[in-house]
Amino acid sequence: MTLDRATGLAESARALAAGETTSRALVEQALARIGATQPSLNAFRIVRAEAALAEADAADGQLAAGVRKPLLGVPVAVKDDMDVAGEPTAFGCGGEFPPVAQDCEAVRRLRAAGAVVVGKTNTCEFGQWPFTEGPAFGATRNPWQPEHTPGGSSGGSAAAVAAGLVPAALGSDGAGSVRIPASWTHLVGIKPQRGRISTWPRGESFQGITVNGTLARTVADAALLLDAASGNHERDPHRPAAISASEAVGREPGRLRIALSLKPPFTAVPARLQPEVRTRVLQLAEKLSGLGHAVEEDDPPYGQIGLTFVPRATAGIAERVSEAPFPALLDPRTRDAARLGRLLGGVPLRAARRAEALLHRRIGGFFESYDVVLAPTTAAPPPRIGAMLPLSGFATDRAMIAACPYAWPWNVLGWPGINVPAGFVSGGLPVGAQLLGPAGSEPLLISLAAQLEAELRWHQVWPPQQAVTDSPAA
Repeated sequence: MTLDRATGLAESARALAAGETTSRALVEQALARIGATQPSLNAFRIVRAEAALAEADAADGQLAAGVRKPLLGVPVAVKDDMDVAGEPTAFGCGGEFPPVAQDCEAVRRLRAAGAVVVGKTNTCEFGQWPFTEGPAFGATRNPWQPEHTPGGSSGGSAAAVAAGLVPAALGSDGAGSVRIPASWTHLVGIKPQRGRISTWPRGESFQGITVNGTLARTVADAALLLDAASGNHERDPHRPAAISASEAVGREPGRLRIALSLKPPFTAVPARLQPEVRTRVLQLAEKLSGLGHAVEEDDPPYGQIGLTFVPRATAGIAERVSEAPFPALLDPRTRDAARLGRLLGGVPLRAARRAEALLHRRIGGFFESYDVVLAPTTAAPPPRIGAMLPLSGFATDRAMIAACPYAWPWNVLGWPGINVPAGFVSGGLPVGAQLLGPAGSEPLLISLAAQLEAELRWHQVWPPQQAVTDSPAA
């Protein structure tokens, strides 16, 4: 039995367990799709063809022996900020990196669940920007409109899933880096509670604002990958109580109080929600209201939350730059951010970390009146390839904030959020909306996203095949 690109994660696992196909067949198909699209979409930094086929054969042996694991033999991809034993971890940077000795904890858990990692997907340098391009690997393109970016920084994972190269992939989210590319490629993207998926060998990534998350076409597949990757290293500082994301998919959310938040959190430069994106988010709000939820416009009391984000983000970049083996190859914007991070890495960083508890109390109080926040994921559709690449640091920040002012506060808080597809704007460009909740609210958000998906059937819409295979080379 041959499974096509529309076959999801759960269906692939079921077909393997039922003996309807083999892991080798699925991995060969994934590798063929990757090979056919790499000159056009450029989703992967590393393709593990030989290793993945050997792992597929081993999985087939286990399946034949009656072994059953949640993802046994299923091909998946991970972002190139995650360690995969025997492969380099370049994290978007230029230069030849040595292979690492061990899997990171998230990859270790994926393997324990039986998944076959077929490759590592492209990301911008240290995951800083909402585009996935750079001199180290070229430009990763959007399967829906190849002249546009899939977003970032998990743009390679998003492009790979949206084009059907793999059924699901891991990304990471430090200021929206799972949710933004999910919104711009018509995917479900789950940013889980801090610590839900370990970032070990770093106990905290980018001073705790970055977490690992999942991208898939359906809520069920994103939840299944979340369950498979979840869990902690014994030395992780953040260890939230376990949940079952997959169980939440089939659960009715009940009648919820939903705050529709359209106002961008305070930023130092202006940000404006584009009318077409606003219309799509309002249509989702109307759909939620039609499903029986109480929806009203209101905004969380963010206050000056941005003052706590910048020290953590830039100090995190400074840490990465200090470890970079080829600092001369780094983007000047990266080096500027690292300099700022070193300046802010003392008293301002400690103050920013202390402020998190106050923010939890203040914004947590908002959830005494509401169960969920519905907000745009981005203020604009995906920009064209190259639009942000040549800009100065300040101009990049302005463009980034103008396009993506909505996602980052939940990284400061460490709380969960899910991007759901909100439809398309002019030019056939996808946009999305966020469902946001307080600490540990993934089950509620997942059940609500699944309820929306059952109504809107977004997973039935695919990018044009011609755009996937014939887009211009990077």
